[in-house]
Amino acid sequence: MDVDSLRWFQLVADGTTVTEVSEVFGVSQPSVSRALARLEDEVGTALLERQGRVLRMTLAGLAFKRYVDQVVNAVDDGLATVEQLVDPERGVVSLGFPLSLGTWLVPTLIRQFERSHPSVQFVLEATVSNEDNRISPLLASGRIDLELTTSRAVGPHVLWHPLLTDELYLALPDGHPLAAAEAVDLRNCRDERLVLLRSPSRLRRITLEIFHAVGVDPDVAFEADDLATVRGFVGHGLGISILPSLGAAVGPVGTDGVVLRPLAGVDAVRHLGLAWTSHHPLLPSANLFRRFVIDWAAGPAPARRMTD
Repeated sequence: MDVDSLRWFQLVADGTTVTEVSEVFGVSQPSVSRALARLEDEVGTALLERQGRVLRMTLAGLAFKRYVDQVVNAVDDGLATVEQLVDPERGVVSLGFPLSLGTWLVPTLIRQFERSHPSVQFVLEATVSNEDNRISPLLASGRIDLELTTSRAVGPHVLWHPLLTDELYLALPDGHPLAAAEAVDLRNCRDERLVLLRSPSRLRRITLEIFHAVGVDPDVAFEADDLATVRGFVGHGLGISILPSLGAAVGPVGTDGVVLRPLAGVDAVRHLGLAWTSHHPLLPSANLFRRFVIDWAAGPAPARRMTD
């Protein structure tokens, strides 16, 4: 049974004439009549009978139509869903990112993207950073289209494009003796307690490498699961840490009592990029967003456009 025959039966059963069906679908009346006759042959009994000038459903036609409605409606829903997926302006983008990018970079990108593509929908997934630069299981399995990463992503079939270099800063509580320094030498922090993300964490590894690079073996006093908790401990004077700015201004005291100061004499950065895989081809909307993000990062000083 072809869908057109079922659709034409559905319309005629609902009171549309064969002439009207032929006009709407751009086919001849005999073509519609033959299609309805073939459908009755396949079912094995008459579905329609003529009463005067109109066709009425037989008892078999009445019973059959309930299922035809379900089939045709399901096909229409499926076609609409596929159309939405393949239409770059109406599709869905599934995006993964570590929580540290969810307060500034991700909303910035989506807000600016929506200005030109307001009908594209997003599904957001939190990913967990690891120490060996692998992509998340969500991207590897194809559950998400794209992943924002905090270092160069590697692995089979992985494609990665650099976006930004994210500066890292020494996080101090307001009123700390070093909070007024133009830049802080970590060798002056030998006696400080350190607040770190719990392992495995790429930022934790970077932080320890920075301390070790200047010959300091820090006292790790507290470990936390997220940056908000780390900042909370720092803001309450329980230790110091090395953190990204998360798009905030560097220098002024934050509302949580944390001051960010540049680090002297060390390369304190993390590299932000966009990853996808070659064995899960991107649908048009995801590809549209991928191109947008790459072009955005290549534009003039994207870090200064965080509040555009």
